[in-house]
Amino acid sequence: MPALVTARLRLVPVTLEAIEAVLDHDRERAERVVGATFPRAWPNDDLVALGFPFSREALRAEPDVRLWGDSLVLLRDEARIIGSVVFHGCPADGVAEVAYSIEDTSRRNGYAIEATRACVEWALAQDGIRAVQATTFPWHAASLGVIRGLGMTQVGTRDHDTLGELLVFERRR
Repeated sequence: MPALVTARLRLVPVTLEAIEAVLDHDRERAERVVGATFPRAWPNDDLVALGFPFSREALRAEPDVRLWGDSLVLLRDEARIIGSVVFHGCPADGVAEVAYSIEDTSRRNGYAIEATRACVEWALAQDGIRAVQATTFPWHAASLGVIRGLGMTQVGTRDHDTLGELLVFERRR
């Protein structure tokens, strides 16, 4: 994925070198590789487990597949990471699944919609991608606001073993 620029943001691709520094809990190296500072609470194990559900071996074996479309969200004119937008790997079936996160102090500014929209539009422009999906809990008002702001419509539900019911939304090409 190329770097993307929006009105207020820069989206920088996640590289294997950067994710390995994060997995090694080497914040200094990760910031050096990315060229930006991470939020105080980032990266943490919970966020990494949600955003990068692949083993280190799988990431190394197929970084272009496993890190497909994944990006860090920075303010356009500041070398500070405020979030991330990730896909769950390059989809074999043409349906990409996107997830997003904005750090606590940067929320409620529309950054999640702006960053995720750029990534969704990039994904939909890729050969073989016919739709992008996002899932969230029925009670998660902020996430529902982002999803609706992306122009996605609900296409179903999905049961998660530990999380319960998730709503599935989609935007098609």
